[in-house]
Amino acid sequence: MRVAMIGTGYVGLVSGTCFSEFGHTVVCVDKNPERIEALQNGSIPIFEPGLEDLVARNVKAGRLFFTQDIKAAVDGADAVFIAVGTPSRRGDGEADLSYVYAAAGEIAAAMTRYTLVVTKSTVPVGTGREVERIIRTARPDADFEVASNPEFLREGAAIEDFMRPDRVVCGAESERAREVLRGLYRPLYINETPILFTAIETAELIKYAANAFLATKITFINEIADLCEKVNVNVQDVARGIGLDGRIGGKFLHAGPGYGGSCFPKDTQALVATGRKYEAPLRIVETVVDVNDRRKRQMAEKIVAACSGSVRGKTIAVLGLTFKPETDDMRDSPSLEIVPALQAAGATVRAYDPEGMGEAKKLLNGVVWCDDTYAAASGADALVIITEWNQFRALDLGRLKGLLSQPLIVDLRNIYKPAEMQQAGFAYHSVGRPPVRT
Repeated sequence: MRVAMIGTGYVGLVSGTCFSEFGHTVVCVDKNPERIEALQNGSIPIFEPGLEDLVARNVKAGRLFFTQDIKAAVDGADAVFIAVGTPSRRGDGEADLSYVYAAAGEIAAAMTRYTLVVTKSTVPVGTGREVERIIRTARPDADFEVASNPEFLREGAAIEDFMRPDRVVCGAESERAREVLRGLYRPLYINETPILFTAIETAELIKYAANAFLATKITFINEIADLCEKVNVNVQDVARGIGLDGRIGGKFLHAGPGYGGSCFPKDTQALVATGRKYEAPLRIVETVVDVNDRRKRQMAEKIVAACSGSVRGKTIAVLGLTFKPETDDMRDSPSLEIVPALQAAGATVRAYDPEGMGEAKKLLNGVVWCDDTYAAASGADALVIITEWNQFRALDLGRLKGLLSQPLIVDLRNIYKPAEMQQAGFAYHSVGRPPVRT
């Protein structure tokens, strides 16, 4: 089948590449000439494990192309996916759908045959109908349908998630549209992946409801972690105890500095805005948003408290800046709250991240950027772990202790065992577990 993917951001580039790996001919479109030129030259604008090799293989096979020409991409396409950004709108938290609607107008002008227009972007309930209205108004004669096919890709594991998903959700209301989607996902049918067909509005809401529920699990265990610290209990034991309950499950029950990234923050805000719009307020999700925002600030306070109540004049080494490992994505990362708060309290921050420093330098000022973990730790009064990159899980503790001016570690991801750190001679503060003092 022939596919046009409008947008070469994270979702568009990963989805388009994976569809080409399924054997389809995919043309990815973007208005940014520098991005298209880079992609045509084999340069990938985002860090995602395995993506560079997958792009190169499918370009070489003649299945994957990149262009600025939306008309050429849409002409003759069986399916056109809208995979543009839907950032939070300033002021009210609603999703900014201007890019989606602009894409719909351009698709309308370019269609030459029956086309299934599919929203892959995360969009509020009712967006698909508006996309249909925009296209129908511009092209009353056009033979087309609109469908919704939300993405469920985890950054750092996106290719695996696309190739072997838990489920595929398709909002498609005619058999003709469903047949196009079945054809696109045929390799997953062979693997008996559950493919759920629903109404368009149902598919749109499933995406938001899923992200809000996962964000709620994260926020719940973070609040339990606060209680654990007060009553001298290990939150990891609590999480394991409740996670073994099949009704709850252990995923997303890892205490930490709060969620960030491209999805959870904007999607929970957009869902809250949708609830208010339809006079069906989502009190639990509203609380999740508020608690998560406050938690990031509390983590800076936790670091200050571990440093005997003041970081003025002190040097803090920070390991990890991205919102999660295996990505260079800095969007709504806890580090964007924690680092400035430490600086405002009088600290000098030395930082290192394996992949995120290019993006971090655009967003954080006054930071001393370091080439590796041990350069960041050299002469620091404390070391803080914000992102749980694998290379931080097996640090040379003896070397680290010799480099720090005092043996103090604040681990916001609980990647070390308190007993291990005590044996190594560190004062060790983690999340939801009793501190270890020297």
